[in-house]
Amino acid sequence: MSGSVLEQNRFFLHLHSITNYIHSTQYITIMKKYFAYLPLLIFLFLFAACKKKTEDYGGLKLSDYSPMETGKYITYQLDSLVYVGFGTSATTHTYQAKYLVDSLLTDNLGRPAYRVFRFLRINDTDPWVPSGSFWSINTKDAIEFVENNMRYVKMILPLQNGTTWSGNEYIDTYSLNSEVKYLGDWDYTYDAFTEPATVGSYNLDNTVTVNQRDEVIGVPDDPGAYSEVNYGQEKYALGIGLVYRKFFHSEYQPDTGGGNGYYADGSYGITLTMIDHN
Repeated sequence: MSGSVLEQNRFFLHLHSITNYIHSTQYITIMKKYFAYLPLLIFLFLFAACKKKTEDYGGLKLSDYSPMETGKYITYQLDSLVYVGFGTSATTHTYQAKYLVDSLLTDNLGRPAYRVFRFLRINDTDPWVPSGSFWSINTKDAIEFVENNMRYVKMILPLQNGTTWSGNEYIDTYSLNSEVKYLGDWDYTYDAFTEPATVGSYNLDNTVTVNQRDEVIGVPDDPGAYSEVNYGQEKYALGIGLVYRKFFHSEYQPDTGGGNGYYADGSYGITLTMIDHN
């Protein structure tokens, strides 16, 4: 091979090496610029996510709708519907119920929990009579109430219309001996978030409604047919807590010959309407 040809080959090899070096140098330069901007991109992404979360919650926390501190109370009108005459007729008894926050203790799961005492009386002139207690637990992601060893998930995050959760998931509704099978598969859902509402004599500026259940099985208006009705709804007001609750469960057994139809044991309803608070 002639010297000129060898020189040409060396020239092209050298040129190829220079080209590869330039390309690799450009790549490194580009990557350096990219990594230089990477922290900024991550910050912008996280900021946008946090901003959306704040917009969804409206800057509000679960504790804003269920505030707990020792000495806080809410008084309700309690309308209690029960079935009498061996389940053949319904009657409603009216009381006043007071929920008083006692102190911050620890529940059976080792979590900080407020104990809440309930008192009852017939009217304003009667003394309050103790009527049990329950626990209120704020897990930061949910508000739980434990009463009669049944654990309800009353509220969760995110606080926005359409959020749905299984509010009775910790309650035994499936075992053979369960007396509350009707509480199974209740899907709680937020509605009317931050909207005003009138509850009793109060016009409240900011409330959230929790629709728990609205179920009708059979034909309740037909005395000759089996039926079951399950309903639950609660309203919470900003800075106050639970201001309204309506619960109803009935199981009707029709006449099978020689007797009257009746409502089974465990059929009842309650309505709580706030009449005072501090």
